[in-house]
Amino acid sequence: MKKVMTIEGMRCGHCTANVEKALCGISGVSGVAVDLAAKTATMEAAENVTDETLRKAVDDLGFQVVNIR
Repeated sequence: MKKVMTIEGMRCGHCTANVEKALCGISGVSGVAVDLAAKTATMEAAENVTDETLRKAVDDLGFQVVNIR
């Protein structure tokens, strides 16, 4: 299923690369695209991937997940 995360705190390409790498490292997540200007990360996630797992991967980098839809 498609998931879109709104993320606060990303400021540069290095930030977006770290978010992309963290999300791609989650089993069941693919097709990650991070948009700095829109402050979003869009991905395909298997049904067994919880929002909490996604949130933790980004929070652990020091960014704040505002919502996941």
